[in-house]
Amino acid sequence: MWSMTGAPQNVTDPYLWLEEVTDDRALDWARAHNEVVGRRFAATERFTELERRILDMLDTDTKIAYPGRRGQWLYNFWRDAAHPRGLWRRTTFAEYAKESPEWDVLIDLDALGAAESENWVWGGAAVLRPEQSRALISLSRGGADAKVVREFDLETRQFVDPSEGGYYLPEAKSEIRWIDIDSVYVGTDFGPGSLTDSGYPRIAKRWLRGTPLAAAETVFEGEATDVAVSAGYDRTPGYERHFVGRATDFFNEEVYLFEEDGSLRHLDVPTDASESWYKDWLLIRLKSPWEVGGVSYPAGALLGTDFAAFLDGERDFDVLFTPDAHTSLHGYGWTENHLLLITLQDVQTKLHVLTPGPNGWAVEPLADAPPMATTSVMNLDPLEGGDEFMLNTSGFTTPATLLAGSVGGTTTRLKQEPAFFDAEGVETEQFFARSDDGTRVPYFVIRHRDHDGAPGPTVMSGYGGFEVSRTPAYSGASGMGWLERGGTWVMTNIRGGGEYGPEWHTSVQKANRHKVYEDFAAVAKDLVARGITTPRRLGAVGGSNGGLLMGVMLTRYPELFGAIVCQVPLLDMKRYHLLLAGASWMAEYGDPDKPEEWEYISKYSPYQNARADADYPPILITTSTRDDRVHPGHARKMAALLEEQGHTFWYHENIEGGHGGAADNKQMAFQAALIYEFFTQMLMEGRTGEE
Repeated sequence: MWSMTGAPQNVTDPYLWLEEVTDDRALDWARAHNEVVGRRFAATERFTELERRILDMLDTDTKIAYPGRRGQWLYNFWRDAAHPRGLWRRTTFAEYAKESPEWDVLIDLDALGAAESENWVWGGAAVLRPEQSRALISLSRGGADAKVVREFDLETRQFVDPSEGGYYLPEAKSEIRWIDIDSVYVGTDFGPGSLTDSGYPRIAKRWLRGTPLAAAETVFEGEATDVAVSAGYDRTPGYERHFVGRATDFFNEEVYLFEEDGSLRHLDVPTDASESWYKDWLLIRLKSPWEVGGVSYPAGALLGTDFAAFLDGERDFDVLFTPDAHTSLHGYGWTENHLLLITLQDVQTKLHVLTPGPNGWAVEPLADAPPMATTSVMNLDPLEGGDEFMLNTSGFTTPATLLAGSVGGTTTRLKQEPAFFDAEGVETEQFFARSDDGTRVPYFVIRHRDHDGAPGPTVMSGYGGFEVSRTPAYSGASGMGWLERGGTWVMTNIRGGGEYGPEWHTSVQKANRHKVYEDFAAVAKDLVARGITTPRRLGAVGGSNGGLLMGVMLTRYPELFGAIVCQVPLLDMKRYHLLLAGASWMAEYGDPDKPEEWEYISKYSPYQNARADADYPPILITTSTRDDRVHPGHARKMAALLEEQGHTFWYHENIEGGHGGAADNKQMAFQAALIYEFFTQMLMEGRTGEE
């Protein structure tokens, strides 16, 4: 039995042909299932109205145009009804502060795509500092991670022709960073052997303007088993530094500084730590305990030291943050003269400002952060922005507010988003469930206060991986699609995330992965025990690593749920490391080719654990053809297997969209409306049969 590419197939997997992403047979299979989904869920007036409302929200010009600050300029990428692919634009702070600022449009992506007959999706821009005369623009076809990189002249508003010295990279998962106007560091697909097993750059080169890419000078090479290699340049005046990073796995990286003679100097910090520097200071955030200089520092601590002294061998650290049982470090960043910290105390944010001085570091509150909400610090620009910052805050029922301030000064409101759903009478509560090993797992419940204690339709969401913290945030789509209909929404903070620091994540990697799933199941049981819902009326949703979580809930805990939505998921954990970027995640899950590691992976891998004689709740599986991070074959094969086994399932594949599942606002609105219509039918109306 052979695949469409001629590679031998594993005869024990009859659906391996569905891994052929753009094969006509596989796409026809996907389109046929899309039609079933469309007839069942997308043909109702309720769906059409919800899709319209969500699209109106995404397209409205009343939402906040979040800026990225670069000196005197605020850059923004914007989509609306007239520009579904988007506009890249900029303005000044003074103009942005106005109620209706005027924007200078730099690139109209819709016009560009039409002129070039390409389905361009915005991938980001790297602006050359301090001149801001050029930018490296990343564009993907259909939303994939692999992107085309082109140089753009911000003065002429034209792409710089490669034949005239403009930088250009064909479609690949590239890394490219400015050194100066005439040189960049680049990692890309240079040909056979230049990529890691995960599909990312293995080689970093210095590329001079006007020379062919093939002539670029190699500055560093990693191993094929690494995740990626990259190089960069710190242009802080008086503190210029060239550096390279070698990610040996998803969570470990070796960092080297270039000496003046071109040799490399290893930065002697734990490879799993996060290190950063600013002027004279080196900061190290620990992800595991570290004993150095006769002192032991705990995981989750933030250390600061004089960078030059550290390079000379000194190991004298100031402890800038120490975690406790309830508090973790969520983020940090420099203004010109201060270090701002964001902490999470039982998943609720606190803000602090630290100021170095001759007698150590002074610590003060930065600003008040409301409870049951998330406040983030934005737009720190220590090189050209002084001590100014922006704050963005929102809660489950509170639309976002954007504020501007400076350390030691006043904070003023810049923008306020309108409410997109009726939150009258909706309240947020926090509870804790007890997992199988006794760990207390927090979760938030958002529901109408007039529920009278009666159990009702509830949807719980989860992720649980890669130290990704999930914090309260406003969601107009879930408000319109679920809360307004009387449903209860639940956000879980299960282990695998970073809500309680790095050990909340590292304690459940590889062989302990089962604890992530036990946490989510414990919350489901706790919701029932508190009378919030019943198993029949409880739904669950998650994507990517959270899609794997959903697959495990389906196959291991089916009795706990009445419906499941599984988005862009990993599901075949026997082959995940062979597909696209999968090899980069072996530090999280383990290597299925090692018998001792497959032993524990095999116990939960959904594709291998699906059974025909099990009683599964109905499931909607969604993915994207253009997802080149998590292979769509996971979702396709699982759907085909469930179909063979006779289970109730639906499958939808967006032909575009990348790992986010949607390439524009219209596709995002469709995906969101589809999920809430599915849950409405399954949990509120009890319609579980397939047409």
